[in-house]
Amino acid sequence: MEVKTKVRRPLQEIYGEIADVYEATNHVLTLGLDRGWRRRAARRAAAGGGTLWLDVCSGTGEMAQNLSRIAPAGTRLVALDFSRPMLSHARTKAMDAPTSFSLGEVAHLPFPEGRFDLITISFATRNINLSREILTATFREFLRVLKPGGRFMNLETSQPRNSLVRGLFHLYTALVVRRVGRRRSGSRSGYAYLAASMRNFYGTEELAAILRTAGFASVSVKQLLLGASAIHLAVKADVSALESGEPKTRPLTG
Repeated sequence: MEVKTKVRRPLQEIYGEIADVYEATNHVLTLGLDRGWRRRAARRAAAGGGTLWLDVCSGTGEMAQNLSRIAPAGTRLVALDFSRPMLSHARTKAMDAPTSFSLGEVAHLPFPEGRFDLITISFATRNINLSREILTATFREFLRVLKPGGRFMNLETSQPRNSLVRGLFHLYTALVVRRVGRRRSGSRSGYAYLAASMRNFYGTEELAAILRTAGFASVSVKQLLLGASAIHLAVKADVSALESGEPKTRPLTG
């Protein structure tokens, strides 16, 4: 499934335009629920440990900051985004773990193979879903830079399974997200796109299937707010552990 709404302006330009109000507007539109979702997702992601973590599409750095607060001693973070204005906001946040900031595209990560123990993304997967094929290829790029046994945590809006709840969710995005976002940000195209991308994104099972197609060995899912959002935690197979008879993935905890 790909977003049907045409975006006439480049996303990089749109996010640069709304960078100053993006974080506060998200809190308003979710009634503050997104704060708790990020904390919960960060805990699940961090539970597997490791010493080098990457937050892609980091935006204003909210997820990176949440990760830094619970990162074990010795952990280093990298926050990557394609928008300079967004990264400028991220750099102003107080980080409890050593954090570096990188300007880059998720389709071609500027890192060597097998470098990271953890990759996270929050409320940005819809933006890289230009098509199912492109999304799968991007997930494979994440897989490339993960170490064997490394994890990928995806926090994103989803599609409630219950048809009534799904209908209410779609109505909310059409009437509230688009209008309130436009009024707060002054960007008509930005929040029109964001509202449409929320209504047209995958459900939990379909996204899990795409992650498996991309090559992840196992995927666990935790639904939030009756399925309006979800946390997917995917693991890269550890071939050496498999050959030695040990479990091929780390336990999915948190």
